[in-house]
Amino acid sequence: MNPTATNGAAEACLGLDGELTIYRAAELKPVLLEAVRRAAAPAFDLSEVSEIDTAGVQLLLLARREAAALDRRLRLQSPSTAVCEAFALLGLPLDLPA
Repeated sequence: MNPTATNGAAEACLGLDGELTIYRAAELKPVLLEAVRRAAAPAFDLSEVSEIDTAGVQLLLLARREAAALDRRLRLQSPSTAVCEAFALLGLPLDLPA
């Protein structure tokens, strides 16, 4: 997974690709949290995520909590089929309301 960022004046979108799994959790945690902390309107593009497990979902939930603590809303953009299936299996909404 190679996180890539695109920045606007108030918005930053971090593009994630490949696996969002336990094998990458320790590596990705600081990247995701830093992206949330730096952007006034953080967003993650999940269109290229090929696999996600509960560790990946936990990372996204942690990032959402961090955003909420900063009075921001994290947006999940273009979730891949793998992401949609994982969230559906766990009974979680994709919009991750604060």
